[in-house]
Amino acid sequence: MTCRPAYTEDFSCDDVGVVTLRRLAQAFNAGSTSFLSFGSVAAVGSAADHQRKGLTAMAVPIDTAELSGALTGPTFVPGQVGYDEECSTYNLLTPLRPVVAVGAATVADVEKAVRFAAANGLAVAIRGGGHIVAAPSDNSLLITMRRMSGVSLDVEAASVRVQGAALWQDVLDAVTPHGLAPMSGSSSTVGVIGYLLGGGQSPTLGRHLGWAAEHVTAIEIVTADGRARRITADSDPDLFFAVRGTKGNFGVVTAVEMRVFPITRVFGGGLWFSGDDLRPVLNGWRRWAATVPEEMTSSIAIQRLPPDPALPEPLRGVFVLHTRIAFLGSAAEGNRLIEPLRRLAPLIMESVADLPYAQAATIHMDPPSPIPYVDRSIGLRELNAETVEAFYEVAGPGSGSTLASVEIRALGGALSREPLTADAIPARAVPFQVFAFGVGPLEQAPANRVALAELIDRLRPWGHERRMVAFLSPDEATDQSAIRLLYGEDLYARLAQLKKVYDPANMFRINHNIAPAT
Repeated sequence: MTCRPAYTEDFSCDDVGVVTLRRLAQAFNAGSTSFLSFGSVAAVGSAADHQRKGLTAMAVPIDTAELSGALTGPTFVPGQVGYDEECSTYNLLTPLRPVVAVGAATVADVEKAVRFAAANGLAVAIRGGGHIVAAPSDNSLLITMRRMSGVSLDVEAASVRVQGAALWQDVLDAVTPHGLAPMSGSSSTVGVIGYLLGGGQSPTLGRHLGWAAEHVTAIEIVTADGRARRITADSDPDLFFAVRGTKGNFGVVTAVEMRVFPITRVFGGGLWFSGDDLRPVLNGWRRWAATVPEEMTSSIAIQRLPPDPALPEPLRGVFVLHTRIAFLGSAAEGNRLIEPLRRLAPLIMESVADLPYAQAATIHMDPPSPIPYVDRSIGLRELNAETVEAFYEVAGPGSGSTLASVEIRALGGALSREPLTADAIPARAVPFQVFAFGVGPLEQAPANRVALAELIDRLRPWGHERRMVAFLSPDEATDQSAIRLLYGEDLYARLAQLKKVYDPANMFRINHNIAPAT
């Protein structure tokens, strides 16, 4: 790795930048104001409508003895040892509080749990391996998938089968030794299945190969009738279409099969600039992003770093713009392409290097461990000089912003093209995706929510009606009018009709819910 530093103070430039990146990620995570962005995320939480279509919410404990005796895995009820751990989430502000939690160890456990929920008028929430929770899960049955996390690779077919709560790190460990790469997200600790069900925007392969869900070839799902099915585009075209892009709206996905690709390396890393240079850097980045080939993916984040001594000295307690790049071509060509970025302003630090694909997740440096945060998102139809001024006003120097990170992802390329097999991903026309969050304990959440609302309101003149489902927060798309706007009238109408077919009682409403058509 070449350290291209405006600084030469003591910080490590380890082989291919990996140790440095890991140190940064650990340090950011250790800070009480850890800022790091969340990548292609995946999880299921809860919806507000607890009594939809005749399912009565339970306000009192129910008898789970018969269910517990029928399962291979454990069950937990409030107050029982192990309940809090079973219901914990990546976001420390969103613990789940179901009537009963089922630690599914087999597909049969999932089937029995769904049937029990139906018999007792409970909604079903699903906890995979992901980061984001849609809302609280009170008065529901929670199925946790962590005991089902196997990964199996067919090298000759370049296909991998992934169970319930497997993380991207599990898949990377399985496939990269064979010279193959999955369409993983920005964090290796995100759950694979939830990421795929939300569409899956890979910050390394997405602009070149499209949405990750396009490369899913089979899905194993337990539907509202308590029956396990293996579905493909040929066997069940409607359900296969509906599941990919709607998170957990149509059932409990217990496994997926997907393609992996003969890619062994990526040229990538970060460029850090002072936040005081927001105008020239963000304007330069937006112009540059419009010129690069589809093999180049990039994002930029306005970040306020914690004053943690574990950070390299140039980054401690600093307000920065963190530009991330990932390029599938040669290192020489990658260096040529990013040279205009290096000249936008004085660099604080650079970590760009030729990386083994197994280490692609170090590019974004998402925090590996749980943190408390609140978040919001918006798609942008354009990013022009006026939009940059809006970012400057609400998140720039002197703005007083409390937000830890405001990230802009450049989409486009293959992410904009229609898939060979239809799916329900609503964000294909979106050129830029914004994801912002504030970190802090519960008492700081109101102030962070105000700051997030100010940001989103200021960006609305350039906002797109669509956005990435995976970045929806508990405060977003909370009613059917907002869900209809998110998907668009035609796509929403088709999904609502299919919901009526496969989940007429709306059992799977613990999510950004698509209600059954009436």
